[in-house]
Amino acid sequence: MREKPQVLAREIVASSRLFRVEELQLRFANGVERTYERLVSKGSGYGAVMVVAMLDAEHAVLVEEYCAGTDDYQLSLAKGLIEPGEDVLVAANRELKEEAGFGAERLELIAELSLSPGYMSQKIQVVLARDLYAESLPGDEPEPLRVDKVNLRELSALAQHPQFTEGRALAALYLVRDLLTQRGEFKP
Repeated sequence: MREKPQVLAREIVASSRLFRVEELQLRFANGVERTYERLVSKGSGYGAVMVVAMLDAEHAVLVEEYCAGTDDYQLSLAKGLIEPGEDVLVAANRELKEEAGFGAERLELIAELSLSPGYMSQKIQVVLARDLYAESLPGDEPEPLRVDKVNLRELSALAQHPQFTEGRALAALYLVRDLLTQRGEFKP
Protein backbone atom coordinates (compact mmCIF):
# COMPACT_ATOMS: atom_id res chain seq x y z
CA MET A 1 0.00 0.00 0.00
CA ARG A 2 1.26 3.44 -0.88
CA GLU A 3 2.14 5.96 1.79
CA LYS A 4 -0.49 8.69 2.05
CA PRO A 5 0.71 12.28 1.59
CA GLN A 6 1.58 14.34 4.65
CA VAL A 7 -0.94 17.08 5.46
CA LEU A 8 1.07 20.29 5.92
CA ALA A 9 -1.94 22.56 6.47
CA ARG A 10 -5.71 22.48 6.25
CA GLU A 11 -8.13 25.38 6.21
CA ILE A 12 -11.84 25.95 5.53
CA VAL A 13 -11.88 28.46 2.66
CA ALA A 14 -15.66 28.61 2.03
CA SER A 15 -18.77 27.56 3.88
CA SER A 16 -22.51 27.33 3.22
CA ARG A 17 -25.47 26.05 5.17
CA LEU A 18 -24.72 22.47 4.04
CA PHE A 19 -21.08 22.26 2.93
CA ARG A 20 -17.57 23.44 3.59
CA VAL A 21 -14.71 23.72 1.13
CA GLU A 22 -11.49 22.60 2.76
CA GLU A 23 -8.08 23.45 1.31
CA LEU A 24 -5.33 20.90 1.96
CA GLN A 25 -1.61 21.56 1.58
CA LEU A 26 -0.04 18.13 0.93
CA ARG A 27 3.46 16.72 0.55
CA PHE A 28 3.70 13.42 -1.27
CA ALA A 29 6.28 10.71 -0.49
CA ASN A 30 8.37 11.84 -3.47
CA GLY A 31 8.61 15.40 -2.03
CA VAL A 32 6.14 17.04 -4.44
CA GLU A 33 3.78 19.51 -2.73
CA ARG A 34 0.29 20.31 -3.99
CA THR A 35 -2.80 22.18 -2.87
CA TYR A 36 -6.07 20.25 -3.05
CA GLU A 37 -9.63 21.36 -2.30
CA ARG A 38 -12.38 19.07 -1.22
CA LEU A 39 -16.05 19.42 -0.40
CA VAL A 40 -16.79 18.19 3.12
CA SER A 41 -20.13 17.84 4.83
CA LYS A 42 -20.99 20.48 7.35
CA GLY A 43 -23.34 18.05 9.08
CA SER A 44 -22.69 15.45 11.69
CA GLY A 45 -20.83 13.15 9.30
CA TYR A 46 -22.96 10.06 10.00
CA GLY A 47 -23.24 9.30 6.31
CA ALA A 48 -26.11 8.47 4.02
CA VAL A 49 -28.06 5.50 2.68
CA MET A 50 -29.41 4.56 -0.75
CA VAL A 51 -32.06 1.85 -0.91
CA VAL A 52 -32.61 -0.68 -3.70
CA ALA A 53 -36.11 -1.78 -2.69
CA MET A 54 -37.39 -4.83 -4.55
CA LEU A 55 -41.13 -4.95 -5.21
CA ASP A 56 -40.77 -8.54 -6.46
CA ALA A 57 -38.03 -10.75 -7.91
CA GLU A 58 -37.24 -8.35 -10.75
CA HIS A 59 -38.66 -4.86 -10.08
CA ALA A 60 -36.99 -2.15 -7.98
CA VAL A 61 -38.64 1.00 -6.64
CA LEU A 62 -37.67 4.38 -8.10
CA VAL A 63 -38.72 7.78 -6.81
CA GLU A 64 -38.98 11.02 -8.77
CA GLU A 65 -37.99 14.22 -7.00
CA TYR A 66 -36.79 17.71 -7.83
CA CYS A 67 -32.98 17.96 -7.84
CA ALA A 68 -31.57 21.46 -7.41
CA GLY A 69 -28.16 20.43 -8.77
CA THR A 70 -29.59 19.70 -12.22
CA ASP A 71 -32.65 21.96 -11.83
CA ASP A 72 -35.08 19.28 -12.93
CA TYR A 73 -37.01 16.25 -11.77
CA GLN A 74 -34.95 13.06 -11.65
CA LEU A 75 -35.67 9.38 -11.09
CA SER A 76 -33.46 7.71 -8.51
CA LEU A 77 -33.54 5.42 -5.50
CA ALA A 78 -34.84 6.35 -2.06
CA LYS A 79 -31.95 7.86 -0.12
CA GLY A 80 -31.09 10.20 2.70
CA LEU A 81 -28.90 11.03 5.66
CA ILE A 82 -28.30 8.72 8.59
CA GLU A 83 -29.41 10.42 11.80
CA PRO A 84 -27.05 10.65 14.80
CA GLY A 85 -27.01 7.29 16.61
CA GLU A 86 -29.13 5.62 13.90
CA ASP A 87 -28.18 2.20 12.52
CA VAL A 88 -27.62 2.06 8.74
CA LEU A 89 -30.43 -0.45 8.16
CA VAL A 90 -32.86 1.48 10.38
CA ALA A 91 -32.02 4.65 8.42
CA ALA A 92 -32.60 2.82 5.12
CA ASN A 93 -36.02 1.59 6.25
CA ARG A 94 -36.95 5.08 7.50
CA GLU A 95 -35.93 6.74 4.23
CA LEU A 96 -37.83 4.10 2.23
CA LYS A 97 -40.97 4.83 4.28
CA GLU A 98 -40.53 8.61 3.97
CA GLU A 99 -39.81 8.71 0.25
CA ALA A 100 -41.55 5.70 -1.30
CA GLY A 101 -44.27 4.72 1.18
CA PHE A 102 -42.84 1.24 1.81
CA GLY A 103 -41.18 -0.50 4.72
CA ALA A 104 -39.08 -3.64 4.37
CA GLU A 105 -39.03 -6.86 6.39
CA ARG A 106 -35.52 -7.76 5.17
CA LEU A 107 -32.66 -5.28 4.80
CA GLU A 108 -29.08 -6.06 3.81
CA LEU A 109 -26.04 -3.79 3.52
CA ILE A 110 -24.55 -4.34 0.04
CA ALA A 111 -21.77 -1.79 -0.50
CA GLU A 112 -20.36 1.62 0.27
CA LEU A 113 -20.01 4.03 -2.67
CA SER A 114 -18.46 7.46 -3.05
CA LEU A 115 -19.64 10.09 -5.47
CA SER A 116 -16.37 11.71 -6.50
CA PRO A 117 -13.53 10.78 -4.13
CA GLY A 118 -11.11 13.18 -5.83
CA TYR A 119 -12.84 16.16 -4.24
CA MET A 120 -15.71 14.97 -2.03
CA SER A 121 -15.58 13.15 1.31
CA GLN A 122 -19.19 11.90 1.29
CA LYS A 123 -19.98 8.19 1.05
CA ILE A 124 -23.29 6.38 0.78
CA GLN A 125 -24.29 2.94 2.05
CA VAL A 126 -26.21 0.83 -0.49
CA VAL A 127 -28.93 -1.28 1.14
CA LEU A 128 -31.04 -4.02 -0.44
CA ALA A 129 -34.62 -4.00 0.88
CA ARG A 130 -37.03 -6.90 0.32
CA ASP A 131 -40.39 -8.17 1.51
CA LEU A 132 -41.93 -4.71 1.21
CA TYR A 133 -45.13 -3.58 2.90
CA ALA A 134 -47.06 -0.32 2.65
CA GLU A 135 -46.09 2.19 5.35
CA SER A 136 -45.45 5.91 5.10
CA LEU A 137 -43.63 8.31 7.39
CA PRO A 138 -43.53 12.09 7.03
CA GLY A 139 -40.22 13.16 5.51
CA ASP A 140 -38.44 16.42 4.83
CA GLU A 141 -39.34 16.61 1.13
CA PRO A 142 -41.27 19.77 0.19
CA GLU A 143 -43.73 17.82 -1.99
CA PRO A 144 -44.85 14.20 -2.33
CA LEU A 145 -42.49 12.08 -4.42
CA ARG A 146 -43.78 10.10 -7.37
CA VAL A 147 -43.05 6.38 -7.05
CA ASP A 148 -42.12 4.35 -10.13
CA LYS A 149 -40.38 1.04 -10.78
CA VAL A 150 -37.71 -0.46 -13.02
CA ASN A 151 -37.18 -4.00 -14.18
CA LEU A 152 -33.62 -5.14 -13.43
CA ARG A 153 -33.51 -6.52 -16.98
CA GLU A 154 -33.88 -2.97 -18.33
CA LEU A 155 -30.95 -1.19 -16.65
CA SER A 156 -29.24 -0.36 -19.96
CA ALA A 157 -32.41 1.38 -21.14
CA LEU A 158 -32.75 3.14 -17.78
CA ALA A 159 -29.23 4.54 -18.18
CA GLN A 160 -30.44 6.25 -21.38
CA HIS A 161 -33.51 7.80 -19.71
CA PRO A 162 -33.12 11.60 -19.57
CA GLN A 163 -34.54 11.70 -16.04
CA PHE A 164 -32.17 9.04 -14.68
CA THR A 165 -28.63 10.42 -14.51
CA GLU A 166 -27.35 9.53 -11.03
CA GLY A 167 -24.38 7.21 -11.53
CA ARG A 168 -24.31 5.86 -8.00
CA ALA A 169 -27.99 4.82 -8.27
CA LEU A 170 -27.24 2.98 -11.50
CA ALA A 171 -24.22 1.32 -9.88
CA ALA A 172 -26.38 0.26 -6.92
CA LEU A 173 -28.96 -1.32 -9.22
CA TYR A 174 -26.28 -3.24 -11.14
CA LEU A 175 -24.67 -4.38 -7.87
CA VAL A 176 -27.99 -5.73 -6.60
CA ARG A 177 -28.83 -7.36 -9.94
CA ASP A 178 -25.43 -9.09 -9.99
CA LEU A 179 -25.74 -10.19 -6.36
CA LEU A 180 -29.22 -11.63 -6.86
CA THR A 181 -28.05 -13.35 -10.06
CA GLN A 182 -25.09 -14.93 -8.23
CA ARG A 183 -27.43 -16.17 -5.53
CA GLY A 184 -29.77 -17.68 -8.11
CA GLU A 185 -32.60 -15.36 -7.06
CA PHE A 186 -32.72 -13.46 -10.37
CA LYS A 187 -32.56 -14.89 -13.88
CA PRO A 188 -31.27 -12.27 -16.38
